[in-house]
Amino acid sequence: MNVWAQLQYRLLHAASRSLAASGLPGIRRLGAGIGALLWLILPGRRKLATRTIADRLNLPEAEARVLARRSFDHNARSFLEVVFAPGFDRRRPELRLDDPERFERLRRSERPIVIATAHLGAWEFTAGLADDFNVSRPRTIVVRNHGNAAVRAYLADMRGGGKRQVVGHRNAVFAALKTLRKNGVVGFLVDHNCGQDEAIFLPFFGLTAAVNIGPAVLAVRADALVLPLFILRRDDHYLLLTEEPLDAATLPGNREERVAAVARFYTEAVERRVRIDPEQWFWMHKRWKTRPPDERHD
Repeated sequence: MNVWAQLQYRLLHAASRSLAASGLPGIRRLGAGIGALLWLILPGRRKLATRTIADRLNLPEAEARVLARRSFDHNARSFLEVVFAPGFDRRRPELRLDDPERFERLRRSERPIVIATAHLGAWEFTAGLADDFNVSRPRTIVVRNHGNAAVRAYLADMRGGGKRQVVGHRNAVFAALKTLRKNGVVGFLVDHNCGQDEAIFLPFFGLTAAVNIGPAVLAVRADALVLPLFILRRDDHYLLLTEEPLDAATLPGNREERVAAVARFYTEAVERRVRIDPEQWFWMHKRWKTRPPDERHD
C-alpha cells in the first residue's frame, strides 16, 4: 500500500475500535442513522429496491416502499457489524441457535463443509462462526475483494484471524479446494449477481438469475456437506439459522447434474429465508442484471 492507503487503513482501524466500544446497541443506532441518510441520497437505489420488492414479492408499492426503507437500515448495520466479526461465535450472549443439536452435530463433524450464506441479516458474523467448527480443521472465507487497497486489507483483518484465511473469489479455487480436502470449512456468499462465465441460470423469486456455480463445483469435487447458514436480527438478539445440509457425495447423476443440484439447493435455501425476513436482505443490489445468453431482448 502507498502512504495514502496506509493512512486510510489506520483510520479504518481507529474507527473500528470506536464502533466496537459503542457495543451492538450503538451499531444499531448508527445503522439506523446511516440507513436514513442513504435512503435520502441514493434515489436510484431507493427506487430499485422498492420496485424489486414489489415485483418479486408481489406487493403493493406502498408496502414495498416500507420494506425497502427498513432494508436500508439493516444493510447499513450489516457493514458496521464487521467490527465484531473476529470474536463473534456461538458463545456470544446475544446469539441464539434455532437448532442447537444440529449445530453441535455439524460443528463436530469430520466431513468437509461448504457454508452457503447470503447478504441477509448479520452476514458478516459468519466469518467468526467458522471458528466454531472442529478446531483441528482449516477455514477459508471467500469474498469479493474491495477495489480500495486500504478497505480490502482492513476487511481481511476483520474477517480473518486464527486459522481463518480470507481469499478473493477470483483466486479462491485452489485455496478452497485445499481446505475442503483437509476436511475443512469454506464459507461463501451465494446470492450476488455474477457474470455469465461464472454462472448457472436458475429461478430465483420467479425470475431467472445468474447463480454463482463456484461453491457447487467445489462441493461436488470435495464430496462436501453443503450447509445453508444465516444469522438474523431479532429485537434483542441474533438468531443463528441452519438447515439440514445436502451431502454432495450422495447425489445421483453425472458431475454436471450434481453441480446443478447443489446450486439449486443453496439458491432455494436463500429464497426461503429472504421470504421470511425480506427487510433484512440487500434489495438495492442489481441481483438479476446478468441475463441468460439465449434470452431475447425485443
